[in-house]
This record gives sequence, structure tokens and C-alpha cells, in this order.
Amino acid sequence: MAVYTDVTEGELGAFLRDYPVGELLSYKGIAEGTENSNFLLHTSGGSFILTLYEKRVEKTDLPFFLGLMDHLAGRGISCPLPVHRHDGEIIGALAGRPAAIITFLEGMWPRRPTAAHCREVGRVLASMHLAGADFPMTRRNALALDGWRELWTASRGRADEVESGLAREVDADFAAFEESWPMNLPGGVIHADLFPDNVFFLGEKLSGLIDFYFACNDLLAYDLATCLNAWCFEKDMSYNLTKGAALLAGYQSVRPLTDDEKQALPILARGSALRFMLTRLYDWLHGPDGDLVVKRDPAEYIRKMRFHRAIVSPQEYGLP
Repeated sequence: MAVYTDVTEGELGAFLRDYPVGELLSYKGIAEGTENSNFLLHTSGGSFILTLYEKRVEKTDLPFFLGLMDHLAGRGISCPLPVHRHDGEIIGALAGRPAAIITFLEGMWPRRPTAAHCREVGRVLASMHLAGADFPMTRRNALALDGWRELWTASRGRADEVESGLAREVDADFAAFEESWPMNLPGGVIHADLFPDNVFFLGEKLSGLIDFYFACNDLLAYDLATCLNAWCFEKDMSYNLTKGAALLAGYQSVRPLTDDEKQALPILARGSALRFMLTRLYDWLHGPDGDLVVKRDPAEYIRKMRFHRAIVSPQEYGLP
């Protein structure tokens, strides 16, 4: 979450009249995240999140994202629900951007995830994968290999400003992925961005998943590999085997991995690390500056890419 587009009180008050949320009491921008402009709203009807969709989100994708939340909630996955306007629509316009209001989810994201948190994330991720199996809409992953290549083309010329030799290193990764990226593993709807700040807990009990704006159809094990990257590394970039084992055990308690998925984990995790390094690198080099925009350093994911290159066996992630 972040704020790229400011909203005046008058604009927001007029916008809210189309929704059954009551009168505006207060609002404030949410600085965390990198993709859309987000505000916490307090109204006479309760608390809500207002999202203005920025450049990386296509308006034509919004029915998929918002419809998926409705679908998953109907199958027992705790996630925010889009608020329908008085005319039945869920997408409006504010400050020149497509906009939506979603319900507020109680809980806090864990600043220091424990193994217990990781086990819960694995369990709920697998439950989400099963719950999404009959979702009727599809969306291709815009940040799969082709999307990575576009980001790299836009950033390669300045990559060595961030770290010497990075251009050569990433070129070699692309060559490896284009030769051996797995294509025939089980697929379905994935979250694709299940970082700690997108998962809320009450204590050590997971209370819900948020921010489905990268959700798409892709390999289920790729989603799991992204969670290994997001949840199982410490601040010094060391991999926490206990957390990894807990996340994988939680996932397999609901949806056991196939042998092919297990063998593919190292390359999937390496690819996921490259994907997040590239979006961070692009934003680091090209993104706007401002008090309400948080840029994330790509160096973290450069280190994770190197870790995954050295993996010999999927058991090194904590698989039994």
C-alpha cells in the first residue's frame, strides 16, 4: 500500500455518497507498499479501506481481483470484501483513478514472523489454492517470465549502479530460466504477493489475507516458493530452516505437493526472488519520490537470488 494520488476531503465526501458506508469522519493515507494509493477511512458506518488503482493495475483486471475476494470469502477464506455502490457496481472513479472501497480486516501483520506464523500461512495458502479451483475467471500472470524481461530491459542499463556485476548476473539467470523453467506443474489461482504485510494475525491465529492485486493463474508451487522468500529469511539474509519446514508442513497438511513440485522448488524460489528484485530495481531507478511512497531496496532480493542458486536439494528448504 502507498499514496501516489492525493484526495481532498470534498472529493472523498462526494465519492462516498455513492456507497452505503455513512458519512466521512476521518481518513489518512497508508504509506506501506508500492503499487496503489490506499487510505484508511473512518465513517459513521465503520472502518474501510479506499484504494485508488495506479499504473500497474489495469481497470479491466479489477473484476477479477474483486470477484476473487468475494469467491474466496464464500468458501471460508477470510479476506476483505468489496463494498457495492448503491447502483450495484463495485468500481467507481476518484481523482481521475479507478477506485474501490473494501471492508476493514481486524488484525496486525507480524513484524517478526515466528515458525507458528509460517505454519499458519502455509495452511491458509493451500486452503486458498483449493478454494480458488472453481473460480470461473482467469487472469494471466503479467509478472511471469515475459514481464520480468520487460522490467529488465527497462532497468539493465543502470543495474550496475545498484550493484557491480548485477547485469551479467541477471542475464545468466534469464538464460537458465528460459531453458529449464517448469511448465507442467499443477496450476490455478495464486495470490502471488503473500508477504507478511498482506497477512493479518490476531496473536498467532491468522485472521485474514489482503491485497489480491497481483492474483492470477499460475503454478501453485510458485506461490509457495514466493512465501518461502517472503517469510523464511532473517534480516541478515540467512534462511531459517525451522520457519521453512513449518511453512511447508502447514501447506502440505492441506494440499500435499507432488514429487515434481518438490523438485522444482529451487528454481521456482530463484525465479520468485528475481521477480521481486526486478520490480524493486525498476521502482528504485524509475519510481517517484515522496513522503508517502516507500521504495524497497532491491539488495535484499539480490541476496536471496544467490542463496537459491546454491541450493542442491529441495530438502534444504525444510521438506522431510
